Amino acid sequence: MRTNLVCHLLCVPDMHPFLNVAVKAARRAGQIINRAALEIENLQVARKGQSDYVTQVDRAAEDAIKEILLEAYPTHSILAEESGSAGATNAEFQWIIDPLDGTTNFIHGFPQYAVSIALAQNGQLAHGVIYDPMRNELFTASKGRGAFLNDRRIRVSRSDRLADSLIGTGFPYRIFDRVDNYMGAFKELTEKTAGMRRPGAASLDLAYVAAGRLDGFWEFGLAPWDMAAGTLMILEAGGFVTDLKGDGDYLKTGDVVAGAPKVHTPLLQIVQKHLTKASA
Repeated sequence: MRTNLVCHLLCVPDMHPFLNVAVKAARRAGQIINRAALEIENLQVARKGQSDYVTQVDRAAEDAIKEILLEAYPTHSILAEESGSAGATNAEFQWIIDPLDGTTNFIHGFPQYAVSIALAQNGQLAHGVIYDPMRNELFTASKGRGAFLNDRRIRVSRSDRLADSLIGTGFPYRIFDRVDNYMGAFKELTEKTAGMRRPGAASLDLAYVAAGRLDGFWEFGLAPWDMAAGTLMILEAGGFVTDLKGDGDYLKTGDVVAGAPKVHTPLLQIVQKHLTKASA
C-alpha cells in the first residue's frame, strides 16, 4: 500500500506517445549540443540581430529534432526558431521548437542552455519537454498529467510571501522600447524580494519555477518557442501563468508572468504598475 502511495506521488505515468517522441528528439539534439560544447572555439557564429546569435549547432539540433518529429508524425506542422513555420497552417498539431535556448550563453561556455519542444493541439498546449544537456535534466509535462523532472513529479514552491521569494527574469536584449519600464520593475522587485536572477535561458527559468527552484518569473518580448513548454510545466505543477495584463495570451503577446499561487499576484501587480507607465 505504501509503495503504491509513494509511486502515486513521485512516479511518472506512462508517457504519451507524442511525449516519448519529443523526448527522443530533445535527447538527440542534446547529444549534438554536448559534442559541440567540447569545441566551442571552432563554432561558426552568425548574428541574426541585436544580441541575437545563431550557430551551426542551433541549425543541426533543429534539423535533428524536425527529422525525428516528422518521421513519426509527417502531417504535423512545425514552428521552429531557426527555420520558421512548415507544414499545413491549419494542422491540428503543431510542434513549437527552440533547438538551443540560450545560444549566447552557449557560445561563451556559460552552462545554462536547453532544448525546448512543445506540442499544441488545436492551439492549446498539450505536451512539453525541456532538456538541459549539460546537467542531463529532463523536464516533461502533459496537460492533465502533471510535470516531472527525470521521472519525479515536481511542484511549484510553497512560498507565500514575495519578500521571501527568489524571482527569475530576462533583461531586454533585442527591443529596447520598454527598457526603462523594465528597469523600474526590476529595481522595485530587487527591493521587495529575496533576490533576482537572470541566468539567460527563459525555458530553463520557467522549468525552474515548475520545479520550485524559482518562486516566480517575468519577462517581456519572448517568442512562443521560448516559453511554450515551460508555461505548460508551470500550470501542470500547480502554478499560475499570465501575460502582463493578467490574461492568458502570453504566447501571442510574448510577455509572461509566472509563479507559485501566492507569489504570482503580487509579482504581477508590481510589473503591471511599471508597464502601465509605458502606455500612459
